[in-house]
Amino acid sequence: MVYNSYSVAVVILNWNGRRWLEQFLPSVLQNSPETEVIVADNASTDDSVAFLRQHYPQVRLIQLEENLGFCEGYNQALRQVDATYYVLLNSDVEVTLNWLVPMADLLEKNPQIAACQPKIKSFHQRSHFEYAGAAGGFLDAYGYPFCRGRLFDTLEEDQGQYDDVRPVFWATGACLFIRAKAYWEAGGLEPKFFAHMEEIDLCWRLQNLGYQIYYQGFSTVYHVGGGTLPKANPRKTFLNFRNGAALLYKNLADEEVTRILYTRLVLDGVAAAQFFLKGEWREVQAIYQAHRAFFADKSFWKEKRKETESKKKTAELTGWSPQSVVWQYFVKGKKKFSALDVPDGAALPA
Repeated sequence: MVYNSYSVAVVILNWNGRRWLEQFLPSVLQNSPETEVIVADNASTDDSVAFLRQHYPQVRLIQLEENLGFCEGYNQALRQVDATYYVLLNSDVEVTLNWLVPMADLLEKNPQIAACQPKIKSFHQRSHFEYAGAAGGFLDAYGYPFCRGRLFDTLEEDQGQYDDVRPVFWATGACLFIRAKAYWEAGGLEPKFFAHMEEIDLCWRLQNLGYQIYYQGFSTVYHVGGGTLPKANPRKTFLNFRNGAALLYKNLADEEVTRILYTRLVLDGVAAAQFFLKGEWREVQAIYQAHRAFFADKSFWKEKRKETESKKKTAELTGWSPQSVVWQYFVKGKKKFSALDVPDGAALPA
């Protein structure tokens, strides 16, 4: 597929997601004219492949021999895709008319923008933002991710407050529009992460390379969320806390890494204590195992630090908040992004 001088490929990574493909693939095909739509199957054990071959022979199918996880699954699939721009799209996303055009135009006009995301709204509560990305992602002073439109579990209603185009720290992996050249220049997704936090790590590396990450509020998709792992799941807790520590260790500047990382680990311990008081023992165990796994692999992550030669200080990173959003949210009761003092960059003209 070619729009003027560039090409776009929408790549959906699937693992046992036949029901999502049946429900949402039609919207992707209907609203993505002249665009190559690809499903990369991560060694599904359900009938996803047979379903695609029978009902959607026009969709290119890439079959991976084993479940490589979100990160390496995409890396292996994208090596087989020739396009100017990739769109990494979750299988549980409903897209809308002309959803691709504003994102492609943004990157075409701004060579320094490596990636962007659309407005992510909830499929089940369509007036509200969705957890995974909302209106663009940020990190607080200790590396906890949050979004415009979503602070922790509080989701804002979309009242047009984020109908803009502006730089952010990270763009969601649920619907990530990215320059192929920049994807590979940054090294792709980190396979060791397997899943969760991987897009934040990629966007951080892109920022360290001098690129910008953007939110494009004039494109909208609807996301179910939790299609592979539900939000309350010890495996997801493990991945989030282990990857959160690795994310900071990999990417922080030398003079900041010790202070921020170890403060974050202490705060993780506070989170574990809260789970303990609630009697959620499996979540406590998951956090303990996450920290143990991080330190067991610290030599591996040390080598990963070396892959990015120049690391920006946090004050130089777009979308890094100097305040603790954990404190602002849980202690001071600030439940909306607008209540925070976050230096999120200047908006582009609509």
